[in-house]
Amino acid sequence: MRSDIVKKGATRCAHRSLFHANGYGPEDLAKPLIGICNSFNEIIPGHLHLREIADMAKLGVAAAGGTPIEFPAIGVCDGIAMGHTGMKYSLASRELIADSVEAVAMASGFDGLVLIPNCDKVVPGMLMAAARLNIPCIVVSGGPMLPGRYHGRDISVSQAFEAAGKFAAGEIGESELTEIEAKACPGCGSCAGLFTANTMNSLSEVLGMALPGNGTIPAAYTGDRRMLAKKAGEVILDLVKRDIKPRDIMTRKAFENAITVDMGIGGSSNTVLHLTAIAHEAGIELPTPLFDEISRRTPYITKLSPAGKHHMIDLDEAGGITAVMHELAKKGLIHEDALTVTGTIGDRIKNAKIYRPDVIHSVEEPYRPEGGIAILSGNLAPDYAVVKASAVAEDMLTYTGKAKCYNSETEACDAIMAGDIHDGDVVVIRYEGPKGGPGMQEMLNPTAVITGRGLKVGLITDGRFSGASQGACVGHVSPEAMEGGPIAFIEDGDEITIDIPNRKLELAVSDEELAKRKAAWKKPEPKIKTGYLARYAKLTTSASTGAILK
Repeated sequence: MRSDIVKKGATRCAHRSLFHANGYGPEDLAKPLIGICNSFNEIIPGHLHLREIADMAKLGVAAAGGTPIEFPAIGVCDGIAMGHTGMKYSLASRELIADSVEAVAMASGFDGLVLIPNCDKVVPGMLMAAARLNIPCIVVSGGPMLPGRYHGRDISVSQAFEAAGKFAAGEIGESELTEIEAKACPGCGSCAGLFTANTMNSLSEVLGMALPGNGTIPAAYTGDRRMLAKKAGEVILDLVKRDIKPRDIMTRKAFENAITVDMGIGGSSNTVLHLTAIAHEAGIELPTPLFDEISRRTPYITKLSPAGKHHMIDLDEAGGITAVMHELAKKGLIHEDALTVTGTIGDRIKNAKIYRPDVIHSVEEPYRPEGGIAILSGNLAPDYAVVKASAVAEDMLTYTGKAKCYNSETEACDAIMAGDIHDGDVVVIRYEGPKGGPGMQEMLNPTAVITGRGLKVGLITDGRFSGASQGACVGHVSPEAMEGGPIAFIEDGDEITIDIPNRKLELAVSDEELAKRKAAWKKPEPKIKTGYLARYAKLTTSASTGAILK
């Protein structure tokens, strides 16, 4: 066993003594040592209940003949971090999570890991660590939140963000604003729509690293989630026994499956960053055009919030991610021979069934013939940009407007709230990329306020968007402004065209004029010059390569 390096032989006498201090006796050390990485904290609603998930995973490990040993991981709540300096730490925390899991696992000599994330950067951070370490691992998340109920309809955190715009526009009063904030998030779990956390927890299933139901069983369904966690604890011992490692599971075929399902369900645009980064740790290159190639051939068969009215509980009732894969496999879009923690994808989906065709459409009658995410390019984004096409209204898929430029999210949000943005504009938010932000902030505040005010505008940024964002919002514009990308040279009044069907993002300015503007441009001083974010800004790469650290 790998753990022999910390428990076998005379030279490990002191090591065994330290295990003894923790209550682990010789009979415990004779078994495989399984690390239980639990990201529990009391700031993220999706993590509030993870102690219980960890306890059940430990029970499963012990029942299967292993010794479970719990250790923590950090997490940032993107919703609470949104709209202020805290959001600069969100994407950057992904690297801290991966590094910390690596450090504890290597220092402790674990034979395998049960990884317990739930929200935003924690899921990809742990998967990055799994691919990097390449010791047997399984993921079991805490599950999605139930939607709130407000005046007879389902709502979630996105409606709370949009309420701010409606309040500023005078459409709702303070009492209604207060009522929405009290109803939008009713309890524990990752926010109820198909936002980044729930997308990544669902794709963990598709990658083969989690059990069926990991992405969709609601957190409030405690019996089902407890059983899932216990089963994950049992499965990790089988993976250790058979020496099946993450890179055996997370192959090129697995990532193509994940991209396909992502396109079929219209997942968060952040998945382009995260899947690219996880693949990098596994030694696999996922070029950005691959996402668009797969999107072009994949029908969009679910329409969940923020694009539609359904939430994760509806997808679970409809048959979950296995039903989605089964349906997409009818068009030959799924590699059924890809390995999972329990057999192949084909084994997993062969008996799957759609129970709610109002939630999961057939491939013959999709919501749209192409996938939920589109990759754009043009003179504004030579190294590509990303848009969640599934959350864009039909009449905004092609849009031309006049630029209004802001050098930070805060400036832009203040302008929107003040009524300075009007129909026909294109809001440009720059110097918010991986290096410029630093940390590539999410732009849910401005997009939600735009939606709440009912504005018909475009928005482009070298930052990124929350999975809860909707509208003609183009992110990940690369190269970013801080690197001298064309987005830095846009001026107020310039005409910008967003053409999603033709995958174009164009600035109606000649090459000669752009060259003049570039020659006159001066790189601004970094916004943050000390601490972790300053180091992150120096090491991070472009969004087009996953914003990985080098």
